[in-house]
Amino acid sequence: MAARANPPFHADHVGSLLRPRTLTLAFRRVAAGEIGREEFRATQDAAIRGMVELQAEVGMPVATDGEFRRASYWSHFIEAVAGLTVKEALFSFHDQHGHEQSFTAPHVSGKVRRAKPISTTEFAFLAPLARARCLTPKVTLPSPPTMHFWRGRAGIDPAAYEGAEAFFADLAQVYREEIAALANLGCTYIQLDEVPLAMLCDPAVRAQLAARGEDPAVLVDLYIRAFNDALRDKPAGMTVAIHMCRGNYKGQWLSEGGYESVAERVFTEIDVDRFLLEYDTPRAGDFAPLRFLGPGKAAVLGLVSSKSPKLESITALCRRVEEAAKIVPLERLAVSPQCGFASTVAGNPVSPDDQRRKVALVVEVARRVWG
Repeated sequence: MAARANPPFHADHVGSLLRPRTLTLAFRRVAAGEIGREEFRATQDAAIRGMVELQAEVGMPVATDGEFRRASYWSHFIEAVAGLTVKEALFSFHDQHGHEQSFTAPHVSGKVRRAKPISTTEFAFLAPLARARCLTPKVTLPSPPTMHFWRGRAGIDPAAYEGAEAFFADLAQVYREEIAALANLGCTYIQLDEVPLAMLCDPAVRAQLAARGEDPAVLVDLYIRAFNDALRDKPAGMTVAIHMCRGNYKGQWLSEGGYESVAERVFTEIDVDRFLLEYDTPRAGDFAPLRFLGPGKAAVLGLVSSKSPKLESITALCRRVEEAAKIVPLERLAVSPQCGFASTVAGNPVSPDDQRRKVALVVEVARRVWG
């Protein structure tokens, strides 16, 4: 079976890419007031052009701008949506050595509304560059639960909303407006980056929530409805994907546990076309939950680690695709890295050469498996 040029193609990547050193330096310099916004944007433009070329050179059919205009995968959303600010999260990242790292997260301080475009400017610059190289331009957005989960009930100012339901109703309108604006620009592929539902697979996280008086089952129900409300008016010709991840910060993660506890509801009830799923380590569990994948939906197997420089065996990766194909028909599968390479400007502990080899490896696996 030949790989397709448009979604659902069989090689994909999650979106964020390592910022070149010129760009990481520019982020620091603009924050310090050493350069102006115009010079900063010119540096971003040049870096994005170079990264689109890299994606084309390795044969990736999809292109993003690497999220090079953002400080983190959700920072631009906070900047564009009135009523959102940032406070300390109630969770922490950790690694295999037990080291922990706190982080900040979205906080609802007022009524939310789309005060200005969120990703349309990003897409308008990316699209002609990608299409000139016959690539499908993809836009990534943080998911609706991202704006709620990290701070729980403490994350919504009671003066703004009496509860999460009213907040998500207004937030869904923000997404509908942004998706409509992207569609008007010709965007055909949007990815929503989602960590909360994957974290709700972790018994330790569920216990932590229960100790705070929150019901994980209620949150799963709330988040599924939030997704579908946000995507209610998406155009028929637009592919929408959800990337499910257990956290990604400088090679650290937030949780572990297979998808089984949420799979039946998430894979059947959320109205999206593709699920990009972390599957690079045993932390993600096995492929059995894919049996719940709804009709017509595709699973993109995140088999290649973006957290480690070690290059995976192509033979082993192809075998893993074959294993998943015992549960989901091969034509409804694809491969990708397990997450982005740089959810924040700092990036993961891999080099640009490591990143190139890993993205190229994904393309080669797709070529060998699907032809």
